[in-house]
Amino acid sequence: MAFADAKQRFSNRVADYARYRPAYPAALHDLLAKHCSLQSDHVIADIGSGTGLLSKLFLERDNRVYGIEPNAEMRRGGEEFLSSVPKFASIDGSAEATTLPDSSVDFVAVGQAFHWFDTAAAQREFRRILKPSGWTVVIWQDRRMQETPFAREYEKVLQRFAVDYKSVKDTYPETEKMGQFFDAGTFQSHQLHNHQDFDWQGLQGRLRSSSYAPTENHANYRPMITELRRVFDAYQENAMVRMDYFAYVYLGRLGRNSR
Repeated sequence: MAFADAKQRFSNRVADYARYRPAYPAALHDLLAKHCSLQSDHVIADIGSGTGLLSKLFLERDNRVYGIEPNAEMRRGGEEFLSSVPKFASIDGSAEATTLPDSSVDFVAVGQAFHWFDTAAAQREFRRILKPSGWTVVIWQDRRMQETPFAREYEKVLQRFAVDYKSVKDTYPETEKMGQFFDAGTFQSHQLHNHQDFDWQGLQGRLRSSSYAPTENHANYRPMITELRRVFDAYQENAMVRMDYFAYVYLGRLGRNSR
């Protein structure tokens, strides 16, 4: 499913996204070093780089990173977040048109943005900008929705009050979709774990950062926050709740047949 507003959906959520979305597990870099021979001199194109959370992981290991982000507000958030890092370059571009030169990067990395892409156009563009031996890596952090009472109740809040939650959720990358994107059989999948601990303010911010969450002027917003407060109060320990994630990592080479 294509979303007409895909490149604008986060314009009014930048502050919450930057503050309350989970960082990427440090183990991700080690996994890529092991399976893709990732080294510090490799150049990374972070596609849909947003506020810079995934770029930060690579920059901390001394990679040069091009952050490709079509949303002006998110792009400015990433530029501010990574302003002191000389190896980060922010680019007004998209998955379908990065503006990068042919065969210019060693890795294309996508964190939490794959479902917004026109996948056929993005595949062509990734092939174009990757070096012949380059890798594509898609990382998706998904809440562990059924493993704790809090997780189950949080999911119910989304199902009840979120604007288009099911439509967005149905586009999340899964193994079958990744097989189609990577030309079936040419990719690996791995799973890492991650979590966040939230106080009441943080849990509200985490929910508001989601593209499908109603904003303050929407009729669902106030009842959603009231129900979220009930869930928080029911499951908090020492005024904190824990949100657990599976971090799914799909990696492979796209091949050159469409060049």
